[in-house]
Amino acid sequence: MKRVPITLILFLLCQNIFSQTSPPSDIGTIQQNLKKLNVLGSVLYIAAHPDDENTRLLGYLAQEKHYRTGYLSLTRGDGGQNLIGTEQGELLGLIRTQELLAARRMDGAEQFFSRANDFGFSKNPEETLKLWDKDKILGDMVWVIRNFRPDVMICRFPTTGEGGHGNHTASAILAQEAFSAAADPKRYPEQLKYVNVWQAKRLLWNTFNFGNTNTTSPDQFKINVGGYNPLLGKSYGEIAAESRSNHKTQGFGAAKQRGDAFEFFKTILGDAPKNDLMDGVDVTWNRTPFGAPIAAQIQKITKAFNSDAPQASVPALVALLGEVDQTVATNKAFQTVRLTEVANSSYDYWHKQKTKDLKDLIAACAGLWFEAYSNDASYAVGDSIELRLQAIKQSNADVKFDSFSTSQSNYVVVKDGALAEGQLQTIPFKLKVDKISQPYWLESPHGIGSYAINDDLKVGNPENPDAPAVTYKFTIAGKEITYNRKLVFKYVDPARGEIYQPLEIAPPVTANIADKVYVFNNTKPQSVQVKLKAFTNASGSISIKPVAGWKISPEKIDFTGKNKGDEWTVAFSVTPTDSKPNTSNFEVIATANGKSFSQGLLNIKYNHVPAITIFPPAQAKLVNIDLKTAGKKIGYIAGAGDLVPDALREVGYEVHQLTENEIINGDLSVYDAIVTGVRAYNVNGRLTYEQPKLLEYVKNGGNLVVQYNNNNGLVTRELGPYPFRVVNERVTDEFAPVTILDKNSEVLNYPNIITQEDFKGWVQERSVYMVSSIDPQYKAPLQMNDPDASPSNGSLIVANYGKGRYVYTSLVFFRELPAGVPGAYRLFINLLSKPKNQ
Repeated sequence: MKRVPITLILFLLCQNIFSQTSPPSDIGTIQQNLKKLNVLGSVLYIAAHPDDENTRLLGYLAQEKHYRTGYLSLTRGDGGQNLIGTEQGELLGLIRTQELLAARRMDGAEQFFSRANDFGFSKNPEETLKLWDKDKILGDMVWVIRNFRPDVMICRFPTTGEGGHGNHTASAILAQEAFSAAADPKRYPEQLKYVNVWQAKRLLWNTFNFGNTNTTSPDQFKINVGGYNPLLGKSYGEIAAESRSNHKTQGFGAAKQRGDAFEFFKTILGDAPKNDLMDGVDVTWNRTPFGAPIAAQIQKITKAFNSDAPQASVPALVALLGEVDQTVATNKAFQTVRLTEVANSSYDYWHKQKTKDLKDLIAACAGLWFEAYSNDASYAVGDSIELRLQAIKQSNADVKFDSFSTSQSNYVVVKDGALAEGQLQTIPFKLKVDKISQPYWLESPHGIGSYAINDDLKVGNPENPDAPAVTYKFTIAGKEITYNRKLVFKYVDPARGEIYQPLEIAPPVTANIADKVYVFNNTKPQSVQVKLKAFTNASGSISIKPVAGWKISPEKIDFTGKNKGDEWTVAFSVTPTDSKPNTSNFEVIATANGKSFSQGLLNIKYNHVPAITIFPPAQAKLVNIDLKTAGKKIGYIAGAGDLVPDALREVGYEVHQLTENEIINGDLSVYDAIVTGVRAYNVNGRLTYEQPKLLEYVKNGGNLVVQYNNNNGLVTRELGPYPFRVVNERVTDEFAPVTILDKNSEVLNYPNIITQEDFKGWVQERSVYMVSSIDPQYKAPLQMNDPDASPSNGSLIVANYGKGRYVYTSLVFFRELPAGVPGAYRLFINLLSKPKNQ
C-alpha cells in the first residue's frame, strides 16, 4: 500500500476550500479566526448521507463556539435520485461530494467520508452493514476519529430505527462502536503506526422533530443555536439555509430562519452534559503542557487588533508562532520523561491545528495572497505542466518571497523575492505529472457496498490529498513560514467572471463510446462509434478487445499525427455470431506513443459546483435479446432527469421531447405512446394544466405511461383517470421474487411474453414509491415484496380509459434500461405497445 507522511494526511484532511485556493482574508474572517485561536475543542457529527447533517448546529459549533467541527458522511449519496440532471450512481456521488464541500464553506465545518457506497434505500441496518462490509466501514470511522480527535461525537440518528432508512440506523450503530474502538489499541492496530488511540468524552444523539416523528423531550439537554453573529452579519438559521441550499441535486433549497432555535440531545455513551456540550473538557490552552503563556499572548494580540491596520498584528502573530514552536521543542524534552502520558495528550494534535491557523492568520493580516495556476485546463500524464506562480503583498508588512517547491522539485530560490506593496509577482515554472487525476475512490472497480481504496491513508478525504500542489516559502517579520497551494486552472467566463476548476491530468488519448448499451434483437450488425480526444501529440491505434459471441470489424484503426486537443471519431461494426441471448461487456483500447490506455472522458458541469472531470473505463455493454417492438413514435415529457429516452432510441424508437405548447395545442394522436419522466409530477408544475390534455389523449385512443413520482410534493393528486395514491413503499431488494398475478395481462403478453426470466439481473432495486388505494378500474398484474415485508401489487397498474390505455409504474426502469437489463427492456416496450385493435 502506498504511504503518505501522516503530517501531510493530517494537513490535507482539513482542506475544503476550492472556490479559491487562498483562504478568505476579510476582516470578519480574521476576527473570527483570532477568536478560534484560543479555543481547543472539537466536535464530529456523524450520519449516512449528504443532507443528513444538521447545518444550523454545525454553523453554531464552528462559528459561534469556535470548535473545530467536522461532518463524517459515511457515503457520498451515490444511490439517490438526481433532481437537476441525469447523473446516477457514482457520478451523482461526485456531484454530491462537491455540494457537501460547498455547504461546509458556508457553515465553517470540515467534510469527511468513509468508503461506503450508497447502494440505494435500505429498509434495515442488517442489510446495510452486510453490503457495506461492517468491519471496513467501522475501520474508516475509527481512522477519521483518531485523526480528527473529537472531544464530542454527535450522531444524527438513533440505533432504534426512527431514522427510517437502514443506512441511517447503521450509521448510529457504527458510531457507538467506533466511539469505543477508537480508544482500543487492539482494534485496528495497523493504524497506530500513524495515529494514536483516542477516546472522545461523550457520544450524543441529536434528537429531532420532523415529519411525523418527534424524538425530542423537555428533559433532554438542549442548546439554543438560533443566535446572530455580527461579524458574519447572519444568524445561524440564515447560515444553515445557505449551507443546505447547496444540496441542489436533492432539491433542498431552504428558507432563511431567524430567532431562537433549540437543538436537543440524548446521551448515548460517556458522561452526560449538564450545563455545556463540553462539560468536563478543557477547551483552553490549559489542556496542553506550557499552554498558559500562549493563551495570554493570544488575548493580548486580540485586544490590540486594529481592523483598519491588520498588518500591525503581524509581528505579534509571528512571535506567537515562534512561541508555539519553542514549546514544541520543550514538549519533546518533556515527552522523554512522560512518554506514555504525553503520547495520549492533545498537545501535538493542537500544535498542528493552531500552527496552520496561525500561518493563515499571518498571511491574511499581512495582505499576502499567493496561488499557483496551470496555463491550460488539461495535460496528458507524463507531460510537463506550464505553471504560473503568483504572489502579492497588499500591505506594508515585512514579507520576502524566498523559494518554492513541488513534489517533483527541490526548493527553487526566487531571485528577487522582495515583495513591494501592491506589485504582483509572477514566476513561470514547469512541473511533470505522472498520475491521472482520477478521484481516489474511483481508481479501481468496486462492488455494491463500498469503494475499493488503493491507499487506506487517503480514506476520509473528500478529494485527492495528493493532487499537484506548490509549497511557498516566505520570510515574514524575520521568520521562515511555508504554505501549500493546490495547483488549479483559472479562466474568465464572460457571464460568470473568474472561474477556478481542478486541473485535469488525462491519458494521452481518451476513448468515449457513443452509447453505454447496444441492444440487438437480430443478427444485423450495428455501428459502434468511438470518439477520441488527444491530450498530447500522439500516434497509435484504436481497437476493441475480442468478445466471445460477437464479431468485431476491423481489428484496429490506426491514427497518426494527432495534436493536443484534436478530436475524431472512428467506427467499428459489431455483429452477434448467432441469435442466442447474450450479454457481454466490451472494452476499447487506445494505444498512443507506445503505451495502452482504456479510459474515456466525462465532464460534469453545473454552476453551483466546480467542474468535475473523470476518466471512466472505456467500456460498454452488448445485449442480444429476444425483443419485439410495436409502434415507432414516442412523446416524452421530461421529469427530474433520466436516460430512458436514449434507451428507447437505442432500440429504434423516435423519441420527441414534448413542450407545453405541443401538449396543449398539438395533435397528440401522432404518438404511439407518451411517457412522463421520473418525478415529472413533482418537478413540473405545468403538468397540473397539461394533465387534462393527456387524459383526453388517452380517452381518444392514446397510450400514456407515467413513471414513478415521490408521494411528497405532487403538483396534482389526479395522476390518472381513476383514483390511486402514491405512498412511500419500496421493494429495495433487486432479487426479490416477483409473482405474476395475471398471466393474461395485455402488458405482459404484447409484443413480448413476460416471464420470471425477465426479472433476473435487475440492479439496485425493483420498485420505489409504489401505489395503494387502487381503484377497481385498474388491473395490477404483478406482486412483489422485500423479505419480511407484506406483498404489494402497487408496482404496476393498468386501466383502459375511453379508447386508450393508462399505465402507472413505480418499477425503476430509469435504472434498469441504462444498465442494459434485458427483461426491463422487454417489459417497458410492452408498456409502450397498445394493440391496434384495442
